[in-house]
Amino acid sequence: MRYTLLRNATALLEYGGKRLLIDPSLDPAGARPAIANTLNQRPNPLVELPSIWKQSISDLDACLVTHLHQDHFDATGARVIPTNTLMLAQPEDVATLTERGFSLVMAVDPDAELRGISVRRTPASHGSGDIARAMAPVSGFVLRTNGEPVVYIAGDTIWYDDVERVIAQEQPDVIIVNASGASFLQGGPIVMTAEDVAQVRRAAPMATIVVVHLEAINHCHETRAYYRQRLPELGVNLSATLIPENGEAVEIANVGEASV
Repeated sequence: MRYTLLRNATALLEYGGKRLLIDPSLDPAGARPAIANTLNQRPNPLVELPSIWKQSISDLDACLVTHLHQDHFDATGARVIPTNTLMLAQPEDVATLTERGFSLVMAVDPDAELRGISVRRTPASHGSGDIARAMAPVSGFVLRTNGEPVVYIAGDTIWYDDVERVIAQEQPDVIIVNASGASFLQGGPIVMTAEDVAQVRRAAPMATIVVVHLEAINHCHETRAYYRQRLPELGVNLSATLIPENGEAVEIANVGEASV
C-alpha cells in the first residue's frame, strides 16, 4: 500500500491496485472562515495543498468519506471530483452526497465491497458528551484485500472504548489516526491527542501508526514538532509511528515494514 497525505485528513490511498481518495477537502488556503468558538481565529485551511494534489485526484476508483464536516469534504472537493466517482460513505451522508450531484453513492452499512476490497464501517466519537453528540455522525473504515495490510482509518475520533474494541477485533496492520487535539473554547479534545496516540500504540504494539490531521485547521493545536517530541516521552517508538508532511507518501510493502 501507498498512502500519500495531501493535507489534514485528505489523502490518496493506493491499495489492492485501486486509487482511493480519503475525505476530499480541497479548498484553497483561507477559503473558509475560522471555526467559531475556537482559539487562533485564522481562516481555513491554514495552508495550501501540495502541488501534487491534482495528479493525486485523477483516475480515482472511489472516494472514502468519513463524514461531511468541511475539513473532510468541502465545496471544492464537491466541484472537482467527477460526479460519476464511486463514493463510499456512512449511511447518514448518502442523501447529501446524492443531492450534491454524485450518481454512484454506496452506504457502508456496515460493510461494502469495492472490486475485491472489503470496507467495514467503524464507530467514532468526535469528542465526548454533548460535543460528540453535536458533531455526530462520523465514522471510520477498516479495509482488507489479498496481499495488502489491514488498514484502519480511524476518522475524527478520540480514544475511547469502541476504538479499542475495533483494534482488538480487526487486528489492523496500519492505523491512520486523526490527531492534533483540536478543540473548542469549552469542552475537551474532539480528535486524538498525543496521549490518545500513545493509547493506540499500547493497544496495537505491532501496527504501523500514521498520524495526520495536523497544522491545517485553526483549532488544531498539537503540531508535528510537538508529536515528534511528546510521543517518545510517552513511550511511543517513532520508527513505526509516522508523521508525514503534506505531500509525503508512506509505503508499506509488508506487515511491519514502513517508510516515508
